[in-house]
Amino acid sequence: MKNKWDLRIPKILVAPMFFMAMLLGIFKSTAQECPALINPANGTTLVPVDATISWEAVVGVPGYIISLGTTEGGNDILNEKNVGSAKSYTPPTGLPENTEIFITITLFFFNQPNIICDSQSFVTAALSEAPNCSSSISPSNNAIDINSSTNISWNAAPSATGYFISLGTTENGDEILASTDVENTLSYNPPADLPAETDIYVTVIPYNRIGLADSCSSSVFTTAAAAVLPLCTSMISPFDGETNVPLSPTLEWNAVPNAIGYRVSIGTSPFNKDILEDAIFYKTSTLIINFEPNRTFFITIYPFNEAGEAIGCTQETFSTLLGCGPYFDPESGELLVLNPELNFPDSVSICIGNDLDVITATDEADGYRWYKLDDNGNETLLSTTAEVSIDEEGEYLYEAYINIEDSGRTFECSSSKIFRVEISQKPDIDDVKVQIGANSVNYDVITAINGNYDYAIDNEDGPYQDSNRFTNISLQNHTIYVRDKDGCGIVERLVELDLTVNGFPNFFTPNGDGINDYWQFIPPVGTDKNNVSVIYIFDKFGALLAQVAPNTDGWNGNLNGRALPESNYWFKAIATNNKIIKGHFSLKR
Repeated sequence: MKNKWDLRIPKILVAPMFFMAMLLGIFKSTAQECPALINPANGTTLVPVDATISWEAVVGVPGYIISLGTTEGGNDILNEKNVGSAKSYTPPTGLPENTEIFITITLFFFNQPNIICDSQSFVTAALSEAPNCSSSISPSNNAIDINSSTNISWNAAPSATGYFISLGTTENGDEILASTDVENTLSYNPPADLPAETDIYVTVIPYNRIGLADSCSSSVFTTAAAAVLPLCTSMISPFDGETNVPLSPTLEWNAVPNAIGYRVSIGTSPFNKDILEDAIFYKTSTLIINFEPNRTFFITIYPFNEAGEAIGCTQETFSTLLGCGPYFDPESGELLVLNPELNFPDSVSICIGNDLDVITATDEADGYRWYKLDDNGNETLLSTTAEVSIDEEGEYLYEAYINIEDSGRTFECSSSKIFRVEISQKPDIDDVKVQIGANSVNYDVITAINGNYDYAIDNEDGPYQDSNRFTNISLQNHTIYVRDKDGCGIVERLVELDLTVNGFPNFFTPNGDGINDYWQFIPPVGTDKNNVSVIYIFDKFGALLAQVAPNTDGWNGNLNGRALPESNYWFKAIATNNKIIKGHFSLKR
């Protein structure tokens, strides 16, 4: 994909894009009018249940989304049907009788939030007679070579609220399917394949609360020899309902294992095929098609093989973006874009205690916008410069745009992304827990809060580690450093090793390494070593092992020249004031 700054667009492309962008910009800046119902008009009564609903066109609106319900704003009849730029809609199975019907029209946009208009309503008439028969049944009457996997469909009968269907091998027969109420639907998919090379008679009888349609005749078709039809496929790119689709995409769909090809139709409304009409493709993608900006397109794909084509495949939709590309360049074979490429990070940290946390855009552009997003996704504009001041965590929207000029006028091509702001702060060491081993110690560093920190020992420059635990540290004093990964600061603490309780060591390690090889009274700072006159050492059975004077190196862990085993030993010290001090310690090797 070419760099946005190298793009040169022929005026034949820029002019209509500019016109559309200007038109939408003007429309956005003025008060928006919602369309009034034309037929039936708002407040109309006695409306036929098979009425077509139409409304006024609104200048500058690229599409409409329709909902129908029995309450204001409701959608229990129809839920947000995208009808493209069409100005009318006919409910395929009609409307309920003697009911107030609320229609909600949503104005669909590409460069601003959709506008949901107030509901308008009308009241349908009560039914006065039973429905007529359906005018058409598919497969059509006397059709031949119909795949045995076919489904059955029929036209809606005005005023019908449901349908009975039966299937048989003779006129009015029902040995394949006894008369079955399929309610207010217009198709039936037999649970098993129909018998091959057989005449199949279909009888569809509409009904309503008045009664059944009278004298509905059977329709007949003949099935082909047994064969397996392909299943339907679905879009991969763009996916169904996707918006902001590039203007020159290659359309792709899922492969169907037993399909040999695909029949593709594309239109600008659900009811036409003005872009592609039944085009045949033998792979799972189209050639590149240049679509108009700011339009909704409707695509239907039918896989086929020697047995026929898939049955009942549904229509899917996608919508193109503003006229900023991507465009397909036939000369280079590349897609060209005008929108800035964003390198802004997914998350940013701010430090507690800073009076002003300034975040700066990372991307080259002509302009910028920053928004705060609330829990419902609503936007609050914070800044229109390359910098924004933020003092609370949450989700934000970053937008960068470039200005495109044509014929002395300007419009924007923008890119945006949502990012999260996290709160961080300078660390605070609450405690360093020390675990003393034979010849080493372990540290567990405890901070006041669980921040995004890393840890180092004896060197502020590191190396740093993610773990707050240091193991196998030498028996001496050390300095611990805790650093906030987001740059909010570093703190340190000196950990002084205290191996004694009131001067009597908790353990010693007489292993000949020259470190802690003797157990001896170590007077606390500010006290006199001569406060203790003699120390007696005992084993766990009370046997005297050694007598230690305070002016010697201390006990080496031997008895009569023999090294005693690792264990706990007891001492009794006699102070110069005749006070007796008792305790125990560990011998570790």
